[in-house]
Amino acid sequence: MSGRLVSALVAVSLILVLSVQNAQAQLSDAPSLTLNGFGTLGIVHSDEDQAAVVSSIFARRGAGHSSDWSAEVDSRLGLQLTADLTPSLSSVVQVVSEQRYDGSYRPVVEWANVKFDATPDISLRLGRVVLPTFMSSEYRKVGYATPWVRPPQEVYRTIPVSSIDGIDASYRHRFGAMTNTLRATYGQTNAKFPYVDASGARATGEAESREGLTLGTHLEWRDVSLFAAYSQVRLTIEDFTPLFDIYRLYGPQGEAIADRYDIEDKRFETISLGASLDRGDWFVMGELAQTESRTFIADTRGWYVTGGYRLGSVTPYLTYARHRILSNTSTSGLSLPGTEELDAFLDGILSSQPQQTSVSLGVRWDFSRNMALKAQLDHINHDAGSHGFLVNSQPGFEPGGTVNLFSLALDFVF
Repeated sequence: MSGRLVSALVAVSLILVLSVQNAQAQLSDAPSLTLNGFGTLGIVHSDEDQAAVVSSIFARRGAGHSSDWSAEVDSRLGLQLTADLTPSLSSVVQVVSEQRYDGSYRPVVEWANVKFDATPDISLRLGRVVLPTFMSSEYRKVGYATPWVRPPQEVYRTIPVSSIDGIDASYRHRFGAMTNTLRATYGQTNAKFPYVDASGARATGEAESREGLTLGTHLEWRDVSLFAAYSQVRLTIEDFTPLFDIYRLYGPQGEAIADRYDIEDKRFETISLGASLDRGDWFVMGELAQTESRTFIADTRGWYVTGGYRLGSVTPYLTYARHRILSNTSTSGLSLPGTEELDAFLDGILSSQPQQTSVSLGVRWDFSRNMALKAQLDHINHDAGSHGFLVNSQPGFEPGGTVNLFSLALDFVF
């Protein structure tokens, strides 16, 4: 779906919202218009001064090298306008302001779609819709709706994109005390991200995702919730094409290296599973995500388990998470004479793939209606030779070490 079409959908959604607002002023029984919002005011401290901690690959700055305390890691603000036009037709526009690839906080349209309920259990949405890859996808940016300061990076960083331009269909089926929701999403999206090029300079890349298909199921039964999803997309990052074009000049062996690692219309697949048990006074939940692609983006597996106990308005919680690489991350055996510098750069990319284990201890205090204060300690242990999810590493950075974080966040909804 083109940017022009997305812009048109945003305009249509806003027109529908304004039309409802005008109608409400004239008719007491007119369709409803709702304005909601959410946000996080957070600050993070890192004891690693040779690299930075960020919450997303789309963020440029964080806590660590440039500033050991940072309010840019978790802070965001979101607004959502919902227009219920008829019993079966509605429109929503959600705008989020958070740190972007260029360091700005320019608001971005997260959702902009029109929803049609064909029946009480079958719905279709067209426009910019949520990408339902994970158990908390619908509210992954709404800190108030989750127990943590931020979703475990070992899982949620595997698919950092949270929305897609296309169509979404869902079907809900009830049988006894169980409710199962089947969902299918198809579309495309572009996303810009910061990176360091071969010369060591900061640059901005763009990832193009096409033919993105996600199929998911969510089963709810009393205190139990089960989730599963499969996603595939055709991924292209043209910023790295010149590197592999040079390899192709070296004949069949160079072609083999380029074909193995380039990202040009390559299939990227993800399988994700999740489960939760919430008994009211205590809860336990966990997710697993596994990715596969024949590119320099390694095949990975990440998972976490979180448990917490509610003591009135205070909820302490503990999370254990792991992220590891499943595929080869070296050009060893494929190198060619005369490509040593290229090999070193490519090996640097491959070896920087995150492998880490983390233990997080936190507490949430719901001190007021629609507001929660959270404090979280993270101890992150990087595997030998790995940077983990750190960015902007300096010459003095030593891979394979540990990082300790302290995060404080105020989450709110309105």
